[in-house]
Amino acid sequence: MSSVSYHISNLLEKMTSTDKDFRFMATNDLMLELQKDSIKLDEDSERRVVTMLLKLLEDKNGEVQNLAVKCLAPLVSKVKEPQVETMVDVLCSNMTSDKEQLRDISSMGLKTVIAELPLTSSGLTLTGSVCKKITSQLIGAMGKHDDVSVQLEALDILSDMLGRLSGALVSFHSSLLSSLLPQLTSPRMAVRKRSILALGHLVPCCSPALFSQLTEHLMKELAKGPPTSMTRTYIQCLATISRQGGHRVGEHLEKLIPMVVKFTGVEDDELREYCFQAFEAFIRRCPKEMSPHIATVTQLCLKYMTFDPNYNYDDNEEEDEDRMDIDDELEEESDDEYSDDDDMSWKVRRSSIKCLEALISTRLDLLLSFYSSICPALLARFKEREENVRADVFTAFSTLLRQTRVASSRHSLIVSGSDPGVRREEEPAVALLKKQVPATVKALHRQLKEKSIKSRQGCFCLLTELAHTVPGALEEHIPALIPGIVFSLTDKSTLSTMRIDALSFFNVLLLSHPPQAFQPHMQVLLPPVIACIEDTFYKITSEALLVIQHLVKVMRPQGQAGGFDPKPFVKEVFSATMKRLKATDIDQEVKERAISCMGHIVCHLGDHLRAEVQAVLAIFLERLKNEITRLTAVRTITLIAASPLKIDMSPILPEALSVLGSFLRKNQRALKLGTLACLTALVTHHAASIKPAALEPVLSELPTLVDESDMHVSQVSITLLTGMAKAYPSTLAKISSSVLPGVFRLIHSPLLQGSTLEAILEYLQALVLSKTSNLSYSQLLKSLMEPFHRSQSSADGSIVHRQSYHSVAHCVAALSSASPKETPGTVAGFIQQVKNPGSPEAARVLALLCLGEVGRKGSLGGSKEVQGVILEAFSSTSEEVKTAASCALGSMAVGCLSDYLPFLLKEISAQPRRQYLLLHSLKEVISVCPASSLSPHVESVWALLFQNCECQEEGTRNLVAECLGKLTLVNPAALLPRLKQQLKTGSPLARSTVVTAIKFTIVDHPAPIDSLLKDCIGDFLKTLQDEDINVRRIALVMFNSAAHNKPSLIRGLLGRVLPHLYKETQIRKDLIREVEMGPFKHTVDDGLDVRKAAFECMYSLLDSCLEGLDILQFLDHVEEGLKDHYDIRMLTFLMLARLVSLCPAAVLQRLDRLVEPLKATVTTKVKAGSVKQEFEKQEELRRSAMRAVAALLAVPEVERSPSMAEFANQIKTSTDMASIYQSIKGGEGGGIGATESMDMS
Repeated sequence: MSSVSYHISNLLEKMTSTDKDFRFMATNDLMLELQKDSIKLDEDSERRVVTMLLKLLEDKNGEVQNLAVKCLAPLVSKVKEPQVETMVDVLCSNMTSDKEQLRDISSMGLKTVIAELPLTSSGLTLTGSVCKKITSQLIGAMGKHDDVSVQLEALDILSDMLGRLSGALVSFHSSLLSSLLPQLTSPRMAVRKRSILALGHLVPCCSPALFSQLTEHLMKELAKGPPTSMTRTYIQCLATISRQGGHRVGEHLEKLIPMVVKFTGVEDDELREYCFQAFEAFIRRCPKEMSPHIATVTQLCLKYMTFDPNYNYDDNEEEDEDRMDIDDELEEESDDEYSDDDDMSWKVRRSSIKCLEALISTRLDLLLSFYSSICPALLARFKEREENVRADVFTAFSTLLRQTRVASSRHSLIVSGSDPGVRREEEPAVALLKKQVPATVKALHRQLKEKSIKSRQGCFCLLTELAHTVPGALEEHIPALIPGIVFSLTDKSTLSTMRIDALSFFNVLLLSHPPQAFQPHMQVLLPPVIACIEDTFYKITSEALLVIQHLVKVMRPQGQAGGFDPKPFVKEVFSATMKRLKATDIDQEVKERAISCMGHIVCHLGDHLRAEVQAVLAIFLERLKNEITRLTAVRTITLIAASPLKIDMSPILPEALSVLGSFLRKNQRALKLGTLACLTALVTHHAASIKPAALEPVLSELPTLVDESDMHVSQVSITLLTGMAKAYPSTLAKISSSVLPGVFRLIHSPLLQGSTLEAILEYLQALVLSKTSNLSYSQLLKSLMEPFHRSQSSADGSIVHRQSYHSVAHCVAALSSASPKETPGTVAGFIQQVKNPGSPEAARVLALLCLGEVGRKGSLGGSKEVQGVILEAFSSTSEEVKTAASCALGSMAVGCLSDYLPFLLKEISAQPRRQYLLLHSLKEVISVCPASSLSPHVESVWALLFQNCECQEEGTRNLVAECLGKLTLVNPAALLPRLKQQLKTGSPLARSTVVTAIKFTIVDHPAPIDSLLKDCIGDFLKTLQDEDINVRRIALVMFNSAAHNKPSLIRGLLGRVLPHLYKETQIRKDLIREVEMGPFKHTVDDGLDVRKAAFECMYSLLDSCLEGLDILQFLDHVEEGLKDHYDIRMLTFLMLARLVSLCPAAVLQRLDRLVEPLKATVTTKVKAGSVKQEFEKQEELRRSAMRAVAALLAVPEVERSPSMAEFANQIKTSTDMASIYQSIKGGEGGGIGATESMDMS
């Protein structure tokens, strides 16, 4: 006998002891043994353990019984199938025993076993057979037994089992349904309720036929007009299956809705409540199918949300005129039918309001109509007497505000203006909301003084939403709101959460409204907030300090000459904050807020503090040295340094500078950036108080920060150096030797661009202007050019990147503009360099680019020599030199249009072979020059471009199109109609050029052309029906650009455009041809590019025009794409993942059809002899498909689909698939995966 078996035999022996403590300890030890992974039981031990534990379930001691039940859980996975079946048999037969305690403990045992049954494919046979046993026994127990408690337990266990293992019970679904349906007529309410729950768990996985059978049954029973209590049950069941089964109810709605509507008329409050719950479930789960019934449901909700027959709202005389006339109709009935104790009408009101909320949150498209129908009705219900119902009214109104915010954010992306006049146009919903603000405040401000905490919290949440949705809307109502805020802050009975809510609302109010609105009320507002700073609860103190920080800005807003005198309030604000600032034994959040708040006090009101400022600065210095508070202290010192009050900081500067210098060594990026910003502010505003020697600790740290590994830190460091160069020219000699090598490395780095480059240009100009001997113009120039003059195969073998040519050219131009005297000599040098055939190619390219940048600044004049040099360079054998010459010519023309543009146009006409290069130069001119200077030349350029719009070379055509598009932006009113005209007359090539030109007129920022484009983009989109496939592809690319950059242009056209778009996603056999390549045949699909463009459009529409799409129709085409070519599958996997997050309900509807193509991709293996690229391609596809699968599995309801559950098991059990899945879940896909996932997001 092995040691394990021996040990377990001992334990089993002790379990038979008469001493309950022995039995308890032995069972406990057994449980610990069973929980070990390593334990293996032989067959005999298994049988004995199971028998013993089942015997202990009947133990006299309750604690032993409970432990025995707990032992069953680890046992399920440790013993073989026959033993599990034995356990289940005994537990099921105990369920029908007469002893109540045994029944209870056995039902707990069964639930434990069910929770542990394996879901993996290897364990599915066990799970299936056990479930069959349990199910058949339970169905028997439900049917036969007269004892209700047995029925209840049986239903409970069934619910558990269906909830977890519905997939394994597919064969039992119909028998379960037929045994559950009769339970709905049980005389006992509890049985009916649990049957409904069990049906709810059955619905998601059952077959469509069974679902229809269940729905038909409910409709048939309801049609018989059963007694009210039964009707309630059926309607409740409808609501539950709609919530659980989701979209499936959709096809039965036509018949269901009239029934449910009819039952709302029955005089029974609970029945009405269930009817509205059913409506809510329909609205949330089948928004599309509910569309025809929305009006009916809304009317019912509006009618019943005021249903209060037992109460007369007349006594609030002010609200008399607001009373809904429905109250009048109902008063007649309220003689003596109701007593207040059994008044259930509040449930009807609450469910109808929740139904309205579901409507508001799912139908963004009906928002405007809600403002006329639902909004006034909700406002009128703010006076609701029942607290819970009032909270729901507030929630519904807040949802309306949130939806308005969603709509207005979309609207602002679109209209952000064509011209300043349009920009102020408001989203229509916001305009309607503004009209309702006075009524809202009128209804709420009385509630803010209610005793009820729930009501006040609801008010604050609602007002916060309002302030976020329409900033500034509450300005004239602030006097009405202040008493409510003060009441919540000072009321003794108020909970701490209420105070925090009041403070955070006050905070939002201060941020979203102008200071003048609060200044007159300062006397009332400050004392309660200051009292909150003294509060013992840290959260309240922290919120109050934040409010004070904003109030300080209100007392004296920077940059505004206010007539408000803050003097009377400075002292109390200062002393309350100072008390918290000095304390060291407080919560970190309070410490940080106190530092920040005091910083604002010194920054805005420092001149009123006089002597105290130095004490405060000393404390800041202490906090700067403390690791926990140093970041906040750095930010606060930055704030004070930049204060317009010129606070004297000299006493703390020397020490602060050395501490700040040490922070630059730390490995915390936020601290580094904060410190650099702080130093820049000090050097800019307090240069006089800083001795150059005090900067030593900072200077020594800067060289290491100028590095391409972190461009932002480099940029901020260089800005600081520029400030130092201007303020302390004497320190430059020291800096240059250590910092300049790093700066030059950065200039020659391929990563340099944008704001970092701007910072470097300013720095170099500051160096030249400082006239320091070792930093002269010529030396800087030499260092810049040096890497380009070494021959390319130099010793260090470094290749200079193309980007660095442009960076250096910018730097040279900046140096030239800082010392104009030196420019002519430099230009002459560059011209010599280009002419000299012996100079290295890199030097000639750089010289050309430098000439261009210097010319852009207008420092060349119309030198004929330069034009000659450029033309000569166009004939060079080197492509690099030609491209540089083209860039240079464009830049020079920008600097001096009148000299260079005519020359450029003449050359384009005269030199067809150089056309491509010259058009590049022209593109630069059109892109950069302001409209005013281009206007005189528009006609000549336009004519020239149209001569070349049918060029055979696609690259040239695209350039012509880009020039045309950008030129149209100069004078859209005149030029856009001409482009439209060209569509009708041109050849396919000309049409494709025009459509591409339109793509370049759609820019991602507001432009004057937008309104004109919106009117005529429909005409350009007609090219989606062009007979030429290339024109259709280009039209799709243009449509994609519009969907991505300016969705407003196409939202109204989706109905017309989508059918043509979807048509292009289909594979066309007539475009597939076979090409013979020697002995091999190769298939070529000419339609692939068009399909790809169409799917790209679909992906863009998901982000920008989701509400204009019929998602189910959209999914049909995604499904087709999942079986298409490699590129398209990659796109559709991405779309699928996106769809799961945007509209999971629709994806779940199509789940079974989507699983197959995903499974096919993930399980495909590449043929053994394939090349490396094939393997990589397939691997990438599998990862992409797995990403879509991971997104699907993140939706909780997905596992209910049998096919998806089976696929999930397949992934878990296959090591290959499981490893891909895990790497995607963990995000560390290693190698390709990680970067790929970055791109895809």
